[in-house]
Amino acid sequence: MSKFELKLPQMGESVAEATLTTWLKEVGDTIEMDEAVFEIATDKVDSEVPSEVEGVLLEKRFDVDDVVKVGQVVAVIQVDGDIETTAGGGDTVEVSEPEPVAVAELETQMAGVKEVVSVATPDFSSSERFYSPLVKNIAKEEGVSMDELEAIAGTGKEGRVTKNDIMAYLESRSSNGSHAKVETPAVQEVKTEKVETAAPKETPQPKATPIKLGEGDEIIPLSRMGKLIAHHMMESITTSAHVQSFVEVDVTNVVNWRNKVKNAFEKREGEKLTFTPIFMEAVAHALKKYPLMNISLEGDNVIKKKHINLGMAAALPDGNLIVPVIKNADQLNLVGMAKTVNDLANRARNNQLKPDEIKEGTYTVTNVGSFGSVFGTPIINQPQVGILALGAIRKIPSVIETDQGEYIGIRSKMYLSHSYDHRVVNGALGGMFVKTVADYLEAWDVNREI
Repeated sequence: MSKFELKLPQMGESVAEATLTTWLKEVGDTIEMDEAVFEIATDKVDSEVPSEVEGVLLEKRFDVDDVVKVGQVVAVIQVDGDIETTAGGGDTVEVSEPEPVAVAELETQMAGVKEVVSVATPDFSSSERFYSPLVKNIAKEEGVSMDELEAIAGTGKEGRVTKNDIMAYLESRSSNGSHAKVETPAVQEVKTEKVETAAPKETPQPKATPIKLGEGDEIIPLSRMGKLIAHHMMESITTSAHVQSFVEVDVTNVVNWRNKVKNAFEKREGEKLTFTPIFMEAVAHALKKYPLMNISLEGDNVIKKKHINLGMAAALPDGNLIVPVIKNADQLNLVGMAKTVNDLANRARNNQLKPDEIKEGTYTVTNVGSFGSVFGTPIINQPQVGILALGAIRKIPSVIETDQGEYIGIRSKMYLSHSYDHRVVNGALGGMFVKTVADYLEAWDVNREI
């Protein structure tokens, strides 16, 4: 018999962990190839994780509601054969029972190591005095004993030892060439003042003001996905320098063309033709023209993406958001784009997306107009550098310019709102990109065949 380690797979770009929501198998259950073993959830997708082998569930490494890191072993499956394989795709290793003598020697060595570690590492938990984790770590790294730490006069609240206090002690100890305690308060004050000048204390974070509940008020806890979305939105705001550009677009030709062909398209293809695939085609065209919008920033390096993978923000029935990705969007014709958009949108609403279908996006489009919004200022989907919001299409009176003069007419118009990362995308590029999308839509051929 051998064992197979089922690990948490990569769930999407920038996703490093997931919450285990349900075990679908119990220890001792038989598992078929590709049969789901457990369910996980991230801020982007809920998904089942299937087994890559046939066998019997031998061990569960995590419980429901535990947070699991990508690559961690979640389950161990017993399979037939003499080779042990890991989900990471590494080399196969023969499983053999260790020799009893070797085990005994190893245990003796480990006991010795533990004894040495226990002696070398001071136990600060035995003190009645409070020490912050940072102070404890500095003390351990610098070899400060318990007695030395207890002797340091703290300048923090209620006499607590601060980072500056222990750093001042270490500097004094180094200058004296010994591990002696600080000799006098006067010396410590001088040293502390010197250290504070070089490393000022961190500004304390403001505490949240408690909200007083009134009569009839209801507390609704944030869902797990809601918490993760909130975290990632704030992370994006603090990471990227958000700037917006807005363009008004005359989409009268697009509206008239779609109204003309939508019934024949649905009859022929069995799919509805919405405006979304048309807009996605326009965005893919603009990204090909301006490839420096199809990038990400990693440290001081700009990563220019080879493929154009469009994220399509979709609202879920529970009010949360998910972003399935249209891979190689620039290579799809309008029929293929319409089928892909409809398929991803339907499976997103039914929680049937696969992990691969929500990762590797290079640019995102969100349709705020579906809720009646004229325009919006969307938050960038990290690590991308741009996101386009599609406003509601409205019929409005507009000035129409012709060779015979100008006149007022009823036109179908909408706003495009482009948020981009001003760290790497300047106003010229951000503006030209969204204007290219607008020009593509305004020049739509009303006689186009599909």
